[in-house]
Amino acid sequence: MNTAKQGLDYWIERLSEAELPALAAVVQDLQQLAAHDQSSVRQLAEVLLRDASLTSQVLRVANSVYYNPSQESIRTISRAIVLIGFENVRLIGLSACLIDQLLGKEPREQLLELLARAFHAAVQARNLAGFVLAREQEEVFISALLYNVGELAFWGGGGEQADMLSALLRQPGQEQEAAVRQVLGISFRQLTTGLMRSWGLGESLGMAASGGSPRVPASRAVALGVRISEAALDGWDCPEMEKLVDQVAQFTQLPREEVLPLILANAEEAVKVAATFGASRLCKLIPQTDPEQIRLQRERRRAALLQPDLDQMRRCLQELGTLASAPAGIEAVLDNLVDGLHRGAGLERVMVAVLAEQQTRYRVRRAVGEGSDAWLANFELPVGKGADAHLFDYVLKSREPVWMGVPASYGLSDLVSQTLRQHLGQGMFFIAPLLAGKRQVGVLYADNRPSGRALLHEQYVAFRHFTQAVGRCLQALSQR
Repeated sequence: MNTAKQGLDYWIERLSEAELPALAAVVQDLQQLAAHDQSSVRQLAEVLLRDASLTSQVLRVANSVYYNPSQESIRTISRAIVLIGFENVRLIGLSACLIDQLLGKEPREQLLELLARAFHAAVQARNLAGFVLAREQEEVFISALLYNVGELAFWGGGGEQADMLSALLRQPGQEQEAAVRQVLGISFRQLTTGLMRSWGLGESLGMAASGGSPRVPASRAVALGVRISEAALDGWDCPEMEKLVDQVAQFTQLPREEVLPLILANAEEAVKVAATFGASRLCKLIPQTDPEQIRLQRERRRAALLQPDLDQMRRCLQELGTLASAPAGIEAVLDNLVDGLHRGAGLERVMVAVLAEQQTRYRVRRAVGEGSDAWLANFELPVGKGADAHLFDYVLKSREPVWMGVPASYGLSDLVSQTLRQHLGQGMFFIAPLLAGKRQVGVLYADNRPSGRALLHEQYVAFRHFTQAVGRCLQALSQR
């Protein structure tokens, strides 16, 4: 073995300057933007616009249904930043660059498997982080994605040494760690740490180095995401996954029986994310969540899923129009509101929370859908003031409906308090103010959480129409 072609300094220089210089430069520049609060739209656009191929990939991903469900056309990087957020565009740029640089040639099987695992880990980590963190989900995603960046870079740019290691690992009884050290002179973990330092990945390095410490929630989310992606390769019912289910339940404060379905949904989302980035070759390498029994159960569930009934939706809207002209009482208004959104628009859970006790707290007045009985019995939320204000308070003050969970709403994630997460769960939802003229009445909430189906643009349009119609009814009632 030629020792001149071994060691940390050799591999950092070779991978950064000879094999993957474009990847190193883009990763470093994008990460530097994250480290500065004053980073501008112009600076981010300049980094991405240096490479026409990268620009087109970012715009394609930004226009995908996953990142832009409202399907408003995005033709420039600046517009993408405005519509789906600075941090989200930075994440897309880094992910797209990683795929372009590593999968551009004829990738080795080890690289494909590792990159599939990286995307799976990133989605798991980000979604788990959402239960305990109001911010940092994008940084958690990036940290999990790059958790094994040294090994990724080696299999993508290791040349003859990668061929040598591949042959060595095929030998019976060969231990991977020993083989890696024999060929590289260092471990993959040492290479990852060295590249992270060299490329300016300080935040990601910190999350990786802390080893999933419970005292650092972002780091813990990264560690759980990485371990889930590894354990899933041995099956969703393997002993290690059983341990992880317990740890995720403790981390998220979810009931244990809800954890594995959440992990499976995250795995399915990882497949969608990989496909969104044009890496369809990775999709089949992310462990499938549909063994025969799960597939049959899901088919039965989907067959019984609530479907929109446009005739019912029209009838309820017409009745609300009549009630605005001839008010007949709040119960009739709420009946048509809830029924129109649930049975009409096909929204699986709908809740009306009103201000109570001299406008000091929100209480559920009406709720429908799977699990909504718990809202009627237990949901109680104090009105927040100043630094304690939460999303319900914000929506009433802004007087505008919000589609939470799409990239354009990420700036409001700080306002989704831990109490709200525990009541509502994780994922997309609609929320709107209920107003009687200038008087604040409460908030309207809807989601598709029971099935996990994505919310649709048509449902959001219906949600806004019903919000406006109920507002007219409430104003009429207040003038009686």
